[in-house]
Amino acid sequence: MWTGRAEGDLGPGAGADAPVRRRAVIDRPWAWLRQVHGADVVVVTPGGVVEGLEADVLVSPPPEAAPGPDVALAVFTADCAPLALASPEGVMAAVHAGWRGVVAGVVQAAADAMRRAGARAVTGALGPCIHAECYEFGASELGAVESAVGRPVGGRTSWGTSALDLPAAVAAAADSAGIDVVFSSPVCTACSPDLYSYRAREDAERQALVVWRD
Repeated sequence: MWTGRAEGDLGPGAGADAPVRRRAVIDRPWAWLRQVHGADVVVVTPGGVVEGLEADVLVSPPPEAAPGPDVALAVFTADCAPLALASPEGVMAAVHAGWRGVVAGVVQAAADAMRRAGARAVTGALGPCIHAECYEFGASELGAVESAVGRPVGGRTSWGTSALDLPAAVAAAADSAGIDVVFSSPVCTACSPDLYSYRAREDAERQALVVWRD
């Protein structure tokens, strides 16, 4: 699931009451990261504790691989793309994918880690992030993203300047990694008053993508 302003700030700087508010979203232990716009992956075993490590992907193997209480995997965003991944084998992942992470190969790294954990078919769902109409982007940076994903992912802002289509870039990276993206949110974080956006409003707060097994 993806949270928003209604659930409040759930990110690393959310304050001492953040654990209580996180458990109000889903009542189980949370594994969470301090994201650094890279491609590092942390594997979380059931019952393991991961809080505040620097990385951009959390992967959990199937429960039979490491029995114990399931944890919820969480990444935090305020414009970057939150990508939830799952497989029929029970492997799951939460991915924080900004443009730098896409260039670094974060989506491929997540897929590779899931397959090492036993996943075969990987499906994905892309949550709210900044969209092209609000994401003015320089030509050199856009070129780096397009080189990384192997296809054009440019767009135009609502005021007519060059932009990055971040959902298209993440979808292209997912396609290259053999991930079937079955859902992509049409909601732009910069446009929506219900979501945090650093680029549009300089929000310090963060919403969460939370992935767990029922």
